[in-house]
Amino acid sequence: MKRQCVAVLVIAIFLGTTAEAKVVGRSVTYEQGGVQLEGYLAYDDTVSGRRPGVLVVHEWWGLNEYARGRADQLAGLGYIAFAVDMYGKGKVTRHPEQAGAWAKEVNSNIQAWQQRALAGLEVLRQQPLTDPERIAAVGYCFGGATVQQLAYSGADIKGVVSFHGSFVLPPTELMKQVKAKILICHGASDPMAKPGDLEQYVAAMEKSGLDWQVIIFGGAKHSFTVPEAEKAGMAALAYSKSADQRSWADMQVFLKEIFGLP
Repeated sequence: MKRQCVAVLVIAIFLGTTAEAKVVGRSVTYEQGGVQLEGYLAYDDTVSGRRPGVLVVHEWWGLNEYARGRADQLAGLGYIAFAVDMYGKGKVTRHPEQAGAWAKEVNSNIQAWQQRALAGLEVLRQQPLTDPERIAAVGYCFGGATVQQLAYSGADIKGVVSFHGSFVLPPTELMKQVKAKILICHGASDPMAKPGDLEQYVAAMEKSGLDWQVIIFGGAKHSFTVPEAEKAGMAALAYSKSADQRSWADMQVFLKEIFGLP
């Protein structure tokens, strides 16, 4: 089901008054590499002027309601958010085999993978409400790896946040072009991470000279931010309310820092 307008009430008590914020969401079609894509743009239309932008990259299931919901939440925080489409218009699934095939189709070629993400970034940058000097990207699972690749592409963004994404090692020959700060939110009990992955990542990032951080959430499995994770029927996936809330709070601190917000 497509959203055209989502109302979100934000009660702000100041000098005895209340304010109502309205988050508006709409579909945006665009094209990259000959593929028709359809993303989702969300913003608070009670706020005037340009504001920082946040790109949202979906899990391997495709651009579903969960990713759109995260865009709505970011809009409620005062950002303009664009949930990018990495697969193609209407390509959403609940089947792991299909999701894995679509993800592989995109990430098997790093340059093409980066270009698909950069196309979505450009849609966000061109929006009249977006401050082009203050843009970040957040991603989940497949999207977490994607935003790391976006950073490594040299994209002109302030930072990226990966939620339960794989650890993507930095390309050492291209470190000078990376502009983004990096925040990795990882579940300590994520069975999709192979033994030694974290240690290898930390060693590589220490040598990179990049601005990076990893936050580990004890007991959290893969997809720990997704309330309906268990419905996929995969033992590796499980929701963790505490890890979800804490990682979202960590993201907000990170965004305020890179955007220079109080």
